[in-house]
Amino acid sequence: MARKIRTALIYKKDYSFFNENHFDQTTSYFFKDALKRNESLEVSYFPCENEFDVSKLKGKCDVILFVGNEYDAIPEIIHGIKQSSIPVISKQGDPHYAKKFKRIELHEKFKIDAYWSLQPKEYFYKFYPKHFRYEEIIWGLEPSKYQNLKPYNQRIKNRILNSGNVGRKNLKSKIGHLFSKEINSSTYYYKLRTMCNDLPYVDYAGMKNNQYINEDYAEYLSRYCTAIATGTFYPVIKYFEIPAAGCLTFMEITEKNHGQYLGYKNNETAIFISEKNYQEKFEDYLSDPNNKNWKDIAKAGSEYTLNELNNDKGVESLVHLMQEFIK
Repeated sequence: MARKIRTALIYKKDYSFFNENHFDQTTSYFFKDALKRNESLEVSYFPCENEFDVSKLKGKCDVILFVGNEYDAIPEIIHGIKQSSIPVISKQGDPHYAKKFKRIELHEKFKIDAYWSLQPKEYFYKFYPKHFRYEEIIWGLEPSKYQNLKPYNQRIKNRILNSGNVGRKNLKSKIGHLFSKEINSSTYYYKLRTMCNDLPYVDYAGMKNNQYINEDYAEYLSRYCTAIATGTFYPVIKYFEIPAAGCLTFMEITEKNHGQYLGYKNNETAIFISEKNYQEKFEDYLSDPNNKNWKDIAKAGSEYTLNELNNDKGVESLVHLMQEFIK
């Protein structure tokens, strides 16, 4: 067996996505659980304050891994990083915030060799230089969280679930959005999700005080036969969470969001929707919710997601990326 890749994960002690009380545990599942399961990796964790001395890793580490490329995730001062020959690989956040959070500056400051995340490469390179190395890697889904859920035939069938942040409809928010996409930003990034809330047969579960109303998201999804997964410019983790829970997934797949790379197939593992046809697709389902075809698509979508888009597959892809930079 080949020697394991000695991986140093550097992150801030107070990184919010590693807080066990944070509403979104998907990042923790990937870095704290899935990384350790991979037999090709030997992972060491380095929680720190606002400084870290990379010289302590010399001769003991093959790859440095960042949980994110902004200062809420990693220390502002990393001593010796300029002199280090250890390759640095970082997960990146929403690409459209590259300028806001000075991520291009961090690229040079910390000698980052490569980036990865689930956003399609077309969207990444809208905001980052073309010579940056980027890999599409699906992450965030822990299959163990989707076991023993309510069977499809026992779920709510005459309503469609919508969840996640949506744009605000009040006049103040609408006017503010005309001047800045940062105001009422969910209208911009989740336009179709926001539009769906106007339909009388759509049930909406959002967030309150930065927390999900329903803590066990998988269990909540499994109360419904169908649910909506949308992202105007790129797919999000809900694209995996919803079908994994056994829901017939109405999935926004368009040229604009480049969602085809996920591998779902229209009318086989999901129902593809867009801003032009979503009502028609919903009404096709609601006109005959007992049609066995819907259950079959939901089952196929769940199997595909759990088997092919899970965290362990994501870690395998990350290992391949690491191997490119190991001498």
